[in-house]
This record gives sequence, structure tokens and C-alpha cells, in this order.
Amino acid sequence: MAVARVPLIAGNWKMNLDHQQAIAFVQKLHWALKEAKHLDGTVEVGLFPPFTDLRTVQTLLDADKIPFALGAQDLSTKDSGAYTGEVSGAFLKKLNCTYVIIGHSERREYHAETDEIVAAKVQAALRHGLVPVICVGETLEQREESGPTAISVGQLEVALEGVPASAEIVVAYEPVWAIGTGQVASPEQAQEVCAALRAVIAAKLGQDAADRTRVLYGGSVKSGNIASFMREPDVDGALVGGASLVVDEFAAIIRFQKHVGV
Repeated sequence: MAVARVPLIAGNWKMNLDHQQAIAFVQKLHWALKEAKHLDGTVEVGLFPPFTDLRTVQTLLDADKIPFALGAQDLSTKDSGAYTGEVSGAFLKKLNCTYVIIGHSERREYHAETDEIVAAKVQAALRHGLVPVICVGETLEQREESGPTAISVGQLEVALEGVPASAEIVVAYEPVWAIGTGQVASPEQAQEVCAALRAVIAAKLGQDAADRTRVLYGGSVKSGNIASFMREPDVDGALVGGASLVVDEFAAIIRFQKHVGV
């Protein structure tokens, strides 16, 4: 029997929206979804603001009882100490963060994060009760050289080393060639890779873990294409970048997805 997985629509704000802009955004998004009665538990909404916004957004979510999950965009491999500029998972947990993005392609490219660093960050997240959103994906050159699944599969295999079968994780497939470029993987391409990633989870953590783990697609996701991805059996939501900064567009992604069975 197939396991029902609650879809997750995650908005990665990247380095956008200061803490004052964040207040207005969250309030408008909540109103747009509340009025349309789209906060009934059939989809989970996750917000991933910059570090400087986290306390502000947490306070707003708590005060107004807004049912959005809060996540961070990164964390340190270390728990505390003389690591200037780093942010501990312990601090994020104190801010009621549920999720933390790990291994985003921009971190891998601009900060030279290796698969081993990503794996260490996954362990750091789990130590502090955070759910890691493990990002994997290939460049166009890698895809042409190694095929559609090899890079992502290899990245995930390393990231899952030492992860217990009982751990809650999320995996996000983000083809680098489709991030912010306007190019989008086809639903069939996304399904092929997401299915391969679920097979890795099954091999490393067991079939039960594979059945319950949500695998997201990320890469130029918009309200006009989200339904086509959500129809695929191994796509359980989306990691949304630019479109998550526009209230009406992000709300439309969440609303439209709600009506798609998984």
C-alpha cells in the first residue's frame, strides 16, 4: 500500500527580503491562503528566510498562530566555538526552526561545499532535531557526461552516510541548469531522478524510510508548471526560489498544488 506523503512547498528566499519586508510578506501570504481556505493540512508550507529574518518571522508565526513551518538556509558543521560568521544548529532549534537547507547548489558552487561537508551538516542538523532538506543536482555538463541520475545519486549516497533509518529527512532535486535560468526539467525528467533518489533512500535507510521521505523538485518552479510535476508519483512538493518572493505567485503554487492528488 502506498504511503501518503503530505506535500511540502518550500520557499527559499535566498538573500532577499529584510526583516521588515519579511513581516509584510508573511502577513500577505497568510491572508491569501487563509481566505482561500488552503491551510487545512493537505499541504505543508515552509519558509526559509535569511538568518537575519528568522527571529522576526518566528515571532510573527507564533503570535498570529500562522501554520507555516520555519527553516534556515544553512548551518554550521560545528555546534559552538570560535567560528566567526557561522550559525549553529542549536541556535536554529531555539528559534523553532523545523527545517534547514543543506547542500544547495549555490553553497556547493560559491562556497566550495563538498559532498563530505554536506554530510557533516546533515549530521549537525540531526544532532539538534532539525530536518535536513538535502539538495542534490547536476550541471548541464555533468548531465551530458554522466547521464541524468549519476551525480544526484552519488551526492545523496554520501549525504546519507551515518543517517539512522528513523531520521526524518527531505531530499530536493535541483538540476543546476534549471535554477534561475527559465529552463525547466520536464516532469518526466524530474520523475526519473526523484525515483532514483528514492531508491537510494531505500537502499541506505530501508523501504519504510523511502516510502515516507518527501522528495521535492526545485528549478524554475511556477504556478503554471507545478501541477505537471505534482502528478509524478515520486515528486512530493517543490523547493521554490524566485517565485517564492512574489506573494500572489507563491500562493498560487500552494493553492494549485493542493488540488493535485499524490
